[in-house]
Amino acid sequence: MDIVGDRRFVEVPGAKTHELPPLLVKTVPDVKRLDKMMCIAAEIIEQEDMVPSVAGDQIAGEELVERRKMDLALNLVDQYLGLLSHWHWGDAVIEWIRQCEITFGMRIELKNLLRSEVWPHAGRSSFVTLLEDKAVKTQGVQLAKAVGLRLAFRQMPPIRCCSDQFLFYLNNSVAQTAYRTWLNMTPSPISSLPPERFRFDVVNMSLEVH
Repeated sequence: MDIVGDRRFVEVPGAKTHELPPLLVKTVPDVKRLDKMMCIAAEIIEQEDMVPSVAGDQIAGEELVERRKMDLALNLVDQYLGLLSHWHWGDAVIEWIRQCEITFGMRIELKNLLRSEVWPHAGRSSFVTLLEDKAVKTQGVQLAKAVGLRLAFRQMPPIRCCSDQFLFYLNNSVAQTAYRTWLNMTPSPISSLPPERFRFDVVNMSLEVH
């Protein structure tokens, strides 16, 4: 077992670099009707009464209120699209981990690394750490949050089902709690996978489709 700083790494037998399945990710969420999404966001603003009335000149006040409503609706849509991007990444990572587990199980030099009764051992979260160690470009997506959102939602709920409180404030805590709970399901201590011993491709399915 190698120890670097406070990190433990599992010992992979042999010296060869292992090929893992490709990570297939959709980086551009499918949004067919952005105008419809804006209308729904505007409805949320109205229902939650998020914009207080403005004192003063009535015409100028109404224009200011409408401008604020539009800004809030745009912000809601932007927050939701960001969540969609995170969820798609999380969905891709969860499926990739499943494929990696199958790969480990088929290779004699790897199959014991994920067994918790063997020490040191890796866990499913070690694959997320491996992605980070490999400096996979995520275009600003936080992998832990992405996986947490996917763990919380089998499918991302439509914007109509999301409260403004969830979009603005609660999504980070929901995702983080889900990820931490998932992380803690594997008995400690969890060791990392040495990044130099593994390679894989990241395939942008959005580019493949277009």
